Amino acid sequence: MAGKDVIFLGSFHSPDVIFEQLSVLYAIPRYLAKSLTFILPYFPTATMERIETEGEVATAKTLATMLSSIPSAARGPPHIMVFDIHALQERFYFSHTVIPRLESAIPLLQREIQSLPDQDTISIAFPDDGAFKRFHRMFPDFNTIICAKVRDGKKRIVTVKDGDPKGQHVIIVDDLVMTGGTLKQCGKVLLEKGAMGISAYVTHPVFPQESWQKFTDSDVKFDNFWITDSLPHARDIAQHPPFKLLSLCDVIADTLLGFDLLQ
Repeated sequence: MAGKDVIFLGSFHSPDVIFEQLSVLYAIPRYLAKSLTFILPYFPTATMERIETEGEVATAKTLATMLSSIPSAARGPPHIMVFDIHALQERFYFSHTVIPRLESAIPLLQREIQSLPDQDTISIAFPDDGAFKRFHRMFPDFNTIICAKVRDGKKRIVTVKDGDPKGQHVIIVDDLVMTGGTLKQCGKVLLEKGAMGISAYVTHPVFPQESWQKFTDSDVKFDNFWITDSLPHARDIAQHPPFKLLSLCDVIADTLLGFDLLQ
C-alpha cells in the first residue's frame, strides 16, 4: 500500500471487532500509505454523546479519542467518514489530528419518496425536537410534524407537538432506532390524529435483542420501514415486512466521487 490512497470500510458494530480494526488503522499510515479514508457507517456509541447524571460516561468521546490516535498518512491527517452520527456536536470530540466527515444517508430516502405513488400527500414527522433540528432542512418541500414525549402523571406519553397529519401519508424520520418503543408510539398517535398511513426511516437499525419483531406483527401498521445496511444484521431484518433495505453503497460512492477519487 506504499504510495497508495487507502479507503478502509469498517464496522464497529461489536466490541469484538473494534480492537482488530483499530490495529489495522493504526498500521496503515506506517506502511507509507499516501492517504487514508476510514468509512465508519455507524458510530456505535449511539446516544451516549453526553451525560445527564454525574458518574455516567460519554462513550462517544472515548471512541473519538481512540480514532484520533490514527497516525497521519503522507498526504496529511486521516479522514473519518461517519453517516448520520447521533449528534453533530460529536465532531468536536475528535482531535485536530484527524478530519471527521459527517455525512448523511437521507438522499436514499429522498429517492424512495420520489417513487411513491402518493408522494403528493407525504408529510415528514420527527419523533422529537432533536430529530427535527437535525433533518428538517433536508425536506424543504414537505409538510413537517413534530412529536414529543410529555409527562402524564407517572407516565411519559408521545403526542403531536406541531403539525397536522390528517389525510397524510406520514414518514417518521430519525438517525437510529434502539428498541423502537418511542417510534411505535409516535406512529400510533399519528394514526389517531388522522394520518391515512405511516412509514418510517432510520439510517441505523440497532434493534437489540431482536426488538425489530414488534413491527412485523403489530397493532400499529407501518406501510414501509426503510433501514440501511450500516449494521450487519440489517440484511436479516429486511427479510421481514414492513422492513426494506437501502444500501449505503450509492451515498458512499457519491461522497467519494465528489472529493476523494478526484484528487
